[in-house]
Amino acid sequence: MNTMQHPATSQQDLSLDEFWMPFTANRQFKAKPRLLESAEGMFYTDVEGRQVLDATAGLWCCNAGHGRKEISEAVARQIAKLDFAPTFQMGHPLPFQLAERLVEIAPKGLNRVFFTNSGSESVDTALKIALAYQRARGEGTRTRLIGRELGYHGVGFGGISVGGMVNNRKAFGVQLPGVDHLPHTLDLERNAFTRGLPKQGAELADQLEKLVALHGAENIAAVIVEPMSGSAGVILPPQGYLKRLREITAKHGILLIFDEVITGYGRLGEPFAAQRWEVTPDIITTAKGLTNGAIPMGAVFVSEQIQDAFMHGPQGLIELFHGYTYSGHPVAAAAALATLDIYQRDGLLTRARELEVYWQEALHSLQGLAHVIDIRNTGLVGAVHLASREGAPGARGYEVFEACYWDGVMVRVTGDIIAMSPPLIVEKPHIDRIVEVLGNVIRRTA
Repeated sequence: MNTMQHPATSQQDLSLDEFWMPFTANRQFKAKPRLLESAEGMFYTDVEGRQVLDATAGLWCCNAGHGRKEISEAVARQIAKLDFAPTFQMGHPLPFQLAERLVEIAPKGLNRVFFTNSGSESVDTALKIALAYQRARGEGTRTRLIGRELGYHGVGFGGISVGGMVNNRKAFGVQLPGVDHLPHTLDLERNAFTRGLPKQGAELADQLEKLVALHGAENIAAVIVEPMSGSAGVILPPQGYLKRLREITAKHGILLIFDEVITGYGRLGEPFAAQRWEVTPDIITTAKGLTNGAIPMGAVFVSEQIQDAFMHGPQGLIELFHGYTYSGHPVAAAAALATLDIYQRDGLLTRARELEVYWQEALHSLQGLAHVIDIRNTGLVGAVHLASREGAPGARGYEVFEACYWDGVMVRVTGDIIAMSPPLIVEKPHIDRIVEVLGNVIRRTA
């Protein structure tokens, strides 16, 4: 077999059987595939030459848009110069430079960075650091972890254990022991069609006090939440909710972890949701927008105080027996540094603030369409929540998602929720087009 063939230029040239696709209805997709071949700016081009407006920043990750030559050129230079170097008992300059740059944009006090390769790895890293930290400071009974219903924290066993999306858990049997969950904050009865953060529901944070009373604070290591739940369908924190979580965790010596894999790097109009909503956790997990999706990479931010708890004993002692072959990978770090340059030069970490009201009003213009039961938005994120068809949950949402693609706009679907998070380079005409196509499809499929 000739292994040096050129890439396929149409789906007829491809065998679709061998690739077991992630988070995909494989049989459904392969019956009518949607194959993307190239991308630039706000648009993908598929293998048949169709242009598709990207309303999802790839998979919540291409915040600076597609085809950024600064990133590809940085990657090419670096892979030619130093393709790989270990960071176990060795090092190279780039992750040190990158960590310094990241600390400059992080919430004050989160000034140590541990590198991973994905959001899933960032979450498992954060959970392990939290458990080890409690033990290092002499509170080894703190082994319990608390997540939240409808939370998504990646697909490692740690992430699915603290996560709260049933389909990510039910097929895999026993997860981590000693995990409990807070209630989610989605409340259509009280908060439907709210513009921005909902007013009702801050009291849901007080459920943490009940879990403390049930398990004992001395047995709880950490609470992990997404400031805004993205994968579950853009579920927003009620006003005051995150601050209340911070107050309760601080009172009881429990670490608070924000999973900002989606919200990090400008999605909400600040570098991180922690800054947008003025709540600083003890640990932040990130990935996705760190390299604009170009190279897999994640970063976990912790405070100096947390790291210092490990810095005892003989100087030659490995303080944390954790890490990945590709932690701080030189090519990924080069991509991230180039991405940060773009974010800084183009003001993308705060640009969502400039367009937030326009985005909000455009989305909410869809209120009143048949089967639209809620519209949610914050920063440059939005969701249109559709009523489920009787006996067929998710069918209407998938139909809308698929029709939008063939009409030239790529959105995300979770059940019957259409989620959108366009690249931060989006302009008002792009927003108009996204909402026009989505509205027309909803009318047509109602």
